[in-house]
Amino acid sequence: MLFRLPMFRLHLLLVLYFALVLNWPLFLHMADILSALEHVKAGFVVSIPLLLIAAVNLVFLPFSLRFIQKPFFIFLLLTGSLASFAMLKYGVVFDSSMLRNVVETNPGEAGSYLNASSVIWFVFTGLLPAALLALTRIQYPQGWWRSSAQRIGALVCSVVVVAAIASLYYQDYASVGRNNKVLQHQIIPSSYVHAGWKLFRNRYLVTREPYRQLGTDAQQVATTSNDKPTLLVLVVGETARAQNYALNGYGRDTNPFTSKEPGVISFAKVQSCGTATAISVPCMFSNMTRSHFDADKAANQDGALDILQRAGVSVLWKENDGGCKGVCNRVPTIVIDPAKYPGLCQGEACLDATLLDGLDSQIAGMKGNRLVALHLMGSHGPTYFRRYPAEQRAFTPDCPRSDIQNCSGEELVNTYDNTIRYTDWMLSELITHLKGLSAQYRVGLVYLSDHGESLGEKGLYLHGTPYALAPQEQTHVPMMMWFSPEFAKSKGLDQKCLASEAQSGSFSQDNLFHSLLGVMDVQTSVYEPGMDLFKPCRAG
Repeated sequence: MLFRLPMFRLHLLLVLYFALVLNWPLFLHMADILSALEHVKAGFVVSIPLLLIAAVNLVFLPFSLRFIQKPFFIFLLLTGSLASFAMLKYGVVFDSSMLRNVVETNPGEAGSYLNASSVIWFVFTGLLPAALLALTRIQYPQGWWRSSAQRIGALVCSVVVVAAIASLYYQDYASVGRNNKVLQHQIIPSSYVHAGWKLFRNRYLVTREPYRQLGTDAQQVATTSNDKPTLLVLVVGETARAQNYALNGYGRDTNPFTSKEPGVISFAKVQSCGTATAISVPCMFSNMTRSHFDADKAANQDGALDILQRAGVSVLWKENDGGCKGVCNRVPTIVIDPAKYPGLCQGEACLDATLLDGLDSQIAGMKGNRLVALHLMGSHGPTYFRRYPAEQRAFTPDCPRSDIQNCSGEELVNTYDNTIRYTDWMLSELITHLKGLSAQYRVGLVYLSDHGESLGEKGLYLHGTPYALAPQEQTHVPMMMWFSPEFAKSKGLDQKCLASEAQSGSFSQDNLFHSLLGVMDVQTSVYEPGMDLFKPCRAG
């Protein structure tokens, strides 16, 4: 061992390091909050770091035991460094939903966050302190009574500090906390440790109920004498925000392809169920609404695709975004293999054009009425520049790097808008493709993004902010539809009515479950007509 330190001296160093260094993003946020207030007490400002030091000390004391202290704090130093960087550079907030998203991120996605800034930060604030701790020989007090006395003394000191600050500035803390609830999710390490414990408990310590089948009475109801089968392509977008769509009034032409397609309908007001894929995708295929959604419960029961398949609809899921988050587990699935598309893939990430390969033959191999779901890579960040080919680099200068916080606002928006434009090209290609299949099928397309994205507004980047605190950039998502005249006629669907509803109505991902069942003419007790967005515009 290179160093020797008494246990309580080391404990104090760890408390100060976590409170004052790794929590630097919290102090910066507090500075922004306090600078916007008209009157701030100087004593209140001074008390903030003192309160945090006392609170961290109270939390750390139980773990300053022989055989526990070193491995526990090495783990916290490494994870705290990563969390601190994510908060400082991207404004990430760690709650259980964000932790779920992190846990379900594949290696390819995780690799997109590696850059010089993140590596340097991790080395100096995480790896180096953890190595120093590993090389330190800890000298523990002789005798249990001496150790206990020191612990009790440290405990009492912290309690006194917390009580004194509370007695003097309780109203100030209550006011700031009430108006800035995000602060509770920004304290390192309690934020991600608490969220991680909740996720672990719900996954492994809670007894799950038996798998629940829904819609066991599901059956298709014929609506036309035409024996031509229905083919609906459902495109699940990634990280697209509605305000960057020209079809929704955005000031630049991000929809140059679909805007030329007659019959394309864009919905102006659609809210996501979550702010991260791990929540939004399972939620949109679930019969649970956003306010009652439980991801663990959803994983243990049927979703829309299961019910459609049970009713006899042939279902296929094609995956290009690292996983379907459980919604395709029981239906035929094709995962894009990067090795097969060297010209369209970088590492594990592929351009969405790969989803078009072999689509005709895959559809032909299905039977009866068909639903094909395509899960796009879309606008997945932070490496937005890898989501579109060079020939579709329409908005320049763009930001060809993953440390997007170091790009100018113009470069970042240009890069993101290029991803939206490429998705628009993809949708147009699909519509053209479907037109070519209209002799064999009654064809239609529905596009809905899983969640939106922050591009530096209010200091936030990426997504995953707790829903109650999330800005509209992360929750207002695009939804677009196109149906052939024959499809609309067979469903009794008035497209003019639907276009009017799209502009005047308010919708959410809660509508998708019931709308899919309705438009595919599946009759079941779990279907709710009032949640079917097509119902008001269908005859009968």
